[in-house]
Amino acid sequence: MMGAGKTTVGKMLARQLGKTFVDSDEEIQKRTGVKISHIFDVEGEEGFRQRESYVIQDLIKLDNIVLATGGGAVLKADNCEALQKNGVVIYLKSGVHDLWQRTRHDHNRPLLQTANPRATLQELFEQRDPIYTAVADHIVHTGKQSVQTLIARLIKKIDFQDNPIQTQQSMQTLNVGLGERSYSIHIGSDLLGRADLLLSHLPNKRAAVVTNTTVAPLYLEQLRNTLQSRGVDVIDIILKDGEQYKNAETLGLIYDALLTHRCERNTPLIALGGGVIGDMTGYAAATYLRGVPFIQIPTTLLAQVDSSVGGKTGINHPLGKNMIGAFYQPQVVLADIATLNTLTDEHLRAGIAEIIKYGLIRDVPFFEWLEQNIEKLLQRDVDALQYAIARSCQNKAAVVGADERESGERALLNLGHTFGHAIETGSGYGAWLHGEAVAAGTMMATDLSQRLGWIGAEEVARIRHLFERTGLPVHAPHLGAETYLRLMGLDKKVLGGKIRFVLLKAIGHAVVGGDVPEELLRQTLQACVKHD
Repeated sequence: MMGAGKTTVGKMLARQLGKTFVDSDEEIQKRTGVKISHIFDVEGEEGFRQRESYVIQDLIKLDNIVLATGGGAVLKADNCEALQKNGVVIYLKSGVHDLWQRTRHDHNRPLLQTANPRATLQELFEQRDPIYTAVADHIVHTGKQSVQTLIARLIKKIDFQDNPIQTQQSMQTLNVGLGERSYSIHIGSDLLGRADLLLSHLPNKRAAVVTNTTVAPLYLEQLRNTLQSRGVDVIDIILKDGEQYKNAETLGLIYDALLTHRCERNTPLIALGGGVIGDMTGYAAATYLRGVPFIQIPTTLLAQVDSSVGGKTGINHPLGKNMIGAFYQPQVVLADIATLNTLTDEHLRAGIAEIIKYGLIRDVPFFEWLEQNIEKLLQRDVDALQYAIARSCQNKAAVVGADERESGERALLNLGHTFGHAIETGSGYGAWLHGEAVAAGTMMATDLSQRLGWIGAEEVARIRHLFERTGLPVHAPHLGAETYLRLMGLDKKVLGGKIRFVLLKAIGHAVVGGDVPEELLRQTLQACVKHD
């Protein structure tokens, strides 16, 4: 019904599930260029319902969406049949009194522009409630609970966890929606042999593969053979392995090779490796000849769930991590789960740190799934890995699609990173794996959130327990409070001289805040470091 909260709940549900929110009324207004009330005035309700049916028939063909229909869409049997056939139908049920309280001051609802709108609302409810009940797969009573609680209940009813993403028997493809810069993420096993996934991005049958001394002996020959079998000329660029080499000197080696081989603007760079290789290759692609195509083939769990998606590229500086870089999106991402077979246990755990992050910032059901399945990930269960990778990429794709250049929501992806980058820089690049630093940094952000009174001890304990079960550090190194404050002051999220922290209001609800009392921050820096 009108006023039940379809738009609010729909947007939050889409965000939690990594899907796109679509409102049929908004789509009608986009197509006609006029407000719904104007259509009612000119064409009457029957004319509007006809337009509504056409739009719904189009929208249900889309993938990975949460659709909010108009309240009267169920009055046409064809709509009911189409919705039931093509999706999971949710009825948000509210009492007439609550609906009236929410709509009585809204003059943009044509059906309520009557002499007695309260009585009209009652009549509409009595007419539609039986239809809603018959059509719906699930009925959720909105009641007085918070929207967060309602969403959690709703997701449990839908039971997406028990019918998660396709298993390893088939490749899964997700989309990062960025208009002309949109691209696909392919997730599955043995994708290095799939030349068909790459050829459309290699128009002149030439590519430069950037990798490192660890990955090259494992996967470079396989990728080269795949491409050469389809007539692609492959240039190898093999760099030293390690975070300590993610710098301007190593970046120069990529430029040297590209210039030596006379690579042109239509010669793509393929990043074959973990986050360091992906970040440097992406930055080289963004700057060589002012921009050449770029393909990501991440071979670590951390890169598959985080750094390969979203277009953040760059190098480190002695004074700060990732301080020099550019936003530059890849053409395609191939996440081959088979490459994780050669990953060390410590690098696997480091990748899981970023997976846990998605549950903490925006996806409560995923966090709960991780609590139940963390051992499967540690044991490298292929089904569990594919589900976790895809769910993480869904979350990141949704955030990046809404905020490509980190002007708002995307900053939430940095939970634990302000502290974590300080750990990496202060300890010396390479001493801590990125995921390890993020885990310890997340515990610091969690502690600070508790000191601000935003989360309780029980939530802190749940978060700590999950990191501990994963084998990740929950204490930071003892660098000294002044060192931490100095290094965090160089963070990219500093605004107006204030450090902006990503903190938790609850598990699944992160916020960005800059007004953190220094005394509380110092207490966190004292409490969360490892004391010898």
